[in-house]
Amino acid sequence: MNDKTNAQQWSENIGSTGRALLDEWGPQIDATSDLAELDRIRVGLIGKSGVLTQKLRELPTLPPEKRRDAGLELNTVREILEKKLSDIKLKLESIEFDNILKQEYLDVTLPCRPQQAGKRHLLTQISDELTLYFCSRGFKVFEGPEVDTEFHCFDGLNMPAHHPARQEQDTLYIKDAPGKLLRVHTSTMQIRAFSTCGLPIRGISIGSVFRNDAVDATHTPLFHQIEGFVAEPGITMAHMKYCLLDLLSFLFKVDLCEMAERGEDIPVRFRPSFFPFTEPSVEIDCCCSRGNDELKLSMDGTWMEILGCGMIHPNVFKNCGVESFADGTPAQGFAFGIGIERIAMLKYGVTDIRHFYDGDMRWLQHYG
Repeated sequence: MNDKTNAQQWSENIGSTGRALLDEWGPQIDATSDLAELDRIRVGLIGKSGVLTQKLRELPTLPPEKRRDAGLELNTVREILEKKLSDIKLKLESIEFDNILKQEYLDVTLPCRPQQAGKRHLLTQISDELTLYFCSRGFKVFEGPEVDTEFHCFDGLNMPAHHPARQEQDTLYIKDAPGKLLRVHTSTMQIRAFSTCGLPIRGISIGSVFRNDAVDATHTPLFHQIEGFVAEPGITMAHMKYCLLDLLSFLFKVDLCEMAERGEDIPVRFRPSFFPFTEPSVEIDCCCSRGNDELKLSMDGTWMEILGCGMIHPNVFKNCGVESFADGTPAQGFAFGIGIERIAMLKYGVTDIRHFYDGDMRWLQHYG
């Protein structure tokens, strides 16, 4: 309706002079197929020295009775031609853009070059090796949330409200979420496993953990940890000791049977320690020497701490509601925690923990 009204209005306002301008310049604009040519026509028509511009400047010289009608006619013609110029310009710009896209087309579906093929990260390799080892020995893999509750991170693990590990200088709490925090250890899965699966049980949990630590060569706010736990009747520290010695022999490629035949012991030592969720608690050091870019267990090397472990505290079982086995004997078992980065650094000679997260392709190609 409005288009028809405008067309009628334009027709009424255009006389012979305006019609002549439309007949001369309209076909030129319609026939233009080049933006530069279109701009030349625009300048010739409505530029400072353009035909239509000159006619508009001559309006003051006309008699007053003709000035109004002539001005209305020329302005109407100007609107028609400017709209036509604008429409043709948009059309030509769209065509030019399509041509540029065709000329600069990039096929993003092309396959990667062979030398750029990805490799498994060193931390992924260690995690997969540990998972394979423990699964072959009857352990079940448990996965849990990285954002957890204070009960699973602390209270259930015999770490009451006054424990220093619960302070903000050590732990990353979630803003506006009371009682929620980024888990500080994978020991949270002990609580979840005991509470949901009951006893007896063997399990491991591998994942990211978070601490409020400053970044340096041996610390990052995020790192990875494997938690292992066994709760079965008759479990003692002797079982824990053999389990961990067998793990070390697997990680560092040492045959325990061959060493026993030679009358040798694996070079490790158990040091008394303290953890709220185990009693008694120990830390394990291994004596390592390096040669040919390989780390070997040897009494000729230096002592290095690699993990913490101990017999699960009775309060942990109590907090999970599993204080005894089915036969009525008190619940007992052992647990251990190992830093994945620590194992990788010892085994492969990585000197700075930040290398794991730098994203340096040369490093990834070397260790991947």
